[in-house]
Amino acid sequence: MGSLIFLGLVLLTLFLSYVIVPTGSVAVVTVFGKYRRVMLPGLNFKIPFVEAVYKRISIQNRSLELEFQAITSDQANVNFKAMLVYAVLNQDDRTIQNVAFKFVDERSLMQALVRTVEGSIRAFVATQRQAAVLSLRGEIVLHVKDQLDETLESWGYHLIDLQLNDIAFDEEIMRSMAKVVASNNLKAAAENEGQALLITKTKSAEAEGNAIKISAEAEKIAAQLRGQGVALFREEVTKGMAHAVQELAENNLDPSLVYFSMWTEAIKHFAEQGKGNVIFLDGSNEGLEKNMQQMLAMQHLDRPGGPR
Repeated sequence: MGSLIFLGLVLLTLFLSYVIVPTGSVAVVTVFGKYRRVMLPGLNFKIPFVEAVYKRISIQNRSLELEFQAITSDQANVNFKAMLVYAVLNQDDRTIQNVAFKFVDERSLMQALVRTVEGSIRAFVATQRQAAVLSLRGEIVLHVKDQLDETLESWGYHLIDLQLNDIAFDEEIMRSMAKVVASNNLKAAAENEGQALLITKTKSAEAEGNAIKISAEAEKIAAQLRGQGVALFREEVTKGMAHAVQELAENNLDPSLVYFSMWTEAIKHFAEQGKGNVIFLDGSNEGLEKNMQQMLAMQHLDRPGGPR
């Protein structure tokens, strides 16, 4: 009987002498309530009835979802939804002691962590206006990390990530912001339309000006060509008249026949091409003689060496 009791005590002692610590966690060992050491993952041994496993601590990443409200400097309520990712800083004895003994239980740790994050975000948002908050997501995260790193390290933890999943204002503020955005869009559209109209009118005016300039240049060239044509025509007529007069003189004929012929051709042309216009011509003998004398005088002026 006594041997059985002894064997049972030996087996119990052996059973209480080893501790299996799962991967991703460590075990805090105390001796009569005082911190002794840390057991790492795997098979560990302890002194039965003297050493005791006080707490098993997970060294894996943990996540926590937060929902809270903050107030901007212009008294606008901002609703936040965030996710916090954190973990034990490292497996050093000092760090593990802080994790194991800083808080009474896990609930107290969560409460302190949540309040610290919310307080840091509220303090930052209180310095900003509502119009700027939506564009400061990254700055808020950096501010919280800077504020929390030292505090969390004193607890044995470190902040891995903070994600602000949703930032929203009260419904009334959201409606007013939507109206502001809509009015700004209308203003921008009107400005763009005005610029487009200005550009269109400017280009149209430039095109019209270029067209007028081209037309004026063409008219100028045409007028020059017409003038040159008239000058060439007169030159050829003069040459023809001079040649005809010379031929008549060489044949002992009166050169005035040429001018008489020109006179009759002119009257014929007026009659055929007049199109109903009334042209008064002096058809008397005196008028004919006067016109002949004027044409002869023009011939003398056009001769080489004649008076000009």
